[in-house]
Amino acid sequence: MNANARVYVEIKGKFAHLFFDQPAARNAMTQEMYEQLRSICLELNQNSQVRAVILRGIGGKSFVSGSDIAQFTAFKDGEDGVRYEKLIDHYLGPLQQLCMPSIAVIDGLAVGGGLAIASLCDFRIATPTAKFGVPIARTLGNTLSPSNIAWLVAHLGVAIVKRMLLLAELIPASELHTQGFVYKIGEQEQLEQMALDLAEQLSALAPVTQKASKQIMARVIHHSLPDCSDLIREVYGSSDFKDGVRSFLAGEPAQWKGK
Repeated sequence: MNANARVYVEIKGKFAHLFFDQPAARNAMTQEMYEQLRSICLELNQNSQVRAVILRGIGGKSFVSGSDIAQFTAFKDGEDGVRYEKLIDHYLGPLQQLCMPSIAVIDGLAVGGGLAIASLCDFRIATPTAKFGVPIARTLGNTLSPSNIAWLVAHLGVAIVKRMLLLAELIPASELHTQGFVYKIGEQEQLEQMALDLAEQLSALAPVTQKASKQIMARVIHHSLPDCSDLIREVYGSSDFKDGVRSFLAGEPAQWKGK
């Protein structure tokens, strides 16, 4: 992975502009990038001058295309998977708990971890050809945490999440706009202004109400989540997962054996 891969923020007036910067890998997230995202969101929550956060991928081809796959080669057993999914929840928690509204600007792919990040934002603006999904049933043969799946189901509905997880479909923004997940559709050159216009609209409203509304909804979605460690352990401990990672990194199609 690119040693210069990073997540960074620029504050311009009352808006924070957060960027995912690893265009050579379609902004795939390294562990360091996840750590940077967490730190930035924690810092933004202490800045009462920031009224909205706009998140965008660098390069014009991808918002975030997932996580760094090479890290999975070091996994020895299912416990590594359990720890990894808990760590992802830890990294993304501050984004979900942002006090101020957040807007994801999607140009290209928002898949895997990218879909999780986009769904944790309050609004999504995308080009018509942007695509969303979690194609792990085709690529790696891993799974998501229960909190991640609960959040996706709450935002997309069971039927669409099953298409993403069981059929490995990438669903275009045009369909998800009709469904309501994507707030607005615009061409690439329109996205920045559309995001700024929405941020202005949000910043004119009561911030304490916005904070409470966001965090109450998050607590409702995650109320009484079940312990799914047994299922996560089974998936990450499987031969299919190990073969999936090897095949993905070799650029070969995986041969699933169900064990």
